[in-house]
Amino acid sequence: MKKRHKITYWFFTLWLSLGMVSTGIIQIIHLDEEVDKIKELGYPPYFLTIIGIWKLLGVAAVLLPKFPLVKEWAYAGFFFLMTGAIFSHLAIGDKSSTYFGPALLLVLTIVSWYYRPAARKISSYKR
Repeated sequence: MKKRHKITYWFFTLWLSLGMVSTGIIQIIHLDEEVDKIKELGYPPYFLTIIGIWKLLGVAAVLLPKFPLVKEWAYAGFFFLMTGAIFSHLAIGDKSSTYFGPALLLVLTIVSWYYRPAARKISSYKR
């Protein structure tokens, strides 16, 4: 792997991790603004706890070595969470500024996944 790819991977992965951990903690502690927004989106407040825990577990999976299949699931989960957030905001006609956070995390997820080292990928095998 080229040094540039490795730097790109770690830059985007650490930025993604910071974003997921910070928003995950805010969701777990049920910050008032988050509870109000989740209700406005039509979801129950307990959904925040589920999403927050998923984010923290996903960050652990992405950062810890080995377990490439679990990493794939974590990236897929991040992708589904962020696209779900974007479409949820679209569904209620939120202003465009509310899409920035989920869109940024979605881009970080895609770039981190794309540049991940071979050791963090599911290797194909020959029969």
